[in-house]
Amino acid sequence: MVENLRTDKRAAERRAVSLPARLTWKDARGTMRFASAIARNVSDFGLYIECPTPVSIPLYRLVQVQIERDGVAANAIPPALMRGRVLSAVYRVSPASMTQRQGLALRLMVDPRTMAAAEPARATA
Repeated sequence: MVENLRTDKRAAERRAVSLPARLTWKDARGTMRFASAIARNVSDFGLYIECPTPVSIPLYRLVQVQIERDGVAANAIPPALMRGRVLSAVYRVSPASMTQRQGLALRLMVDPRTMAAAEPARATA
């Protein structure tokens, strides 16, 4: 009996990229904050970004993420990010170290049913 042992439990394929991005969020006092970042990998439901300078964004904070115009032409980004700013939730924060930049894992707040409905249209285009 052959068991299907899938080690990658992700719902969507993750693609390695290096695209300029911009984050926007409100801090604890309600002040709008902005930061430039580099998107390192993307999927239909999330992305991992690295910040050149450390930012103070706590876990579960809602942020707006946008791929800069130069990167929107890339085929590797999901349709939600092609349309502009996307509301996202921070679900992992990797602190900066001497050898690594601060990283944030973001969950795109997109309806999976909408993404599933758009998938056949994207495949036929």
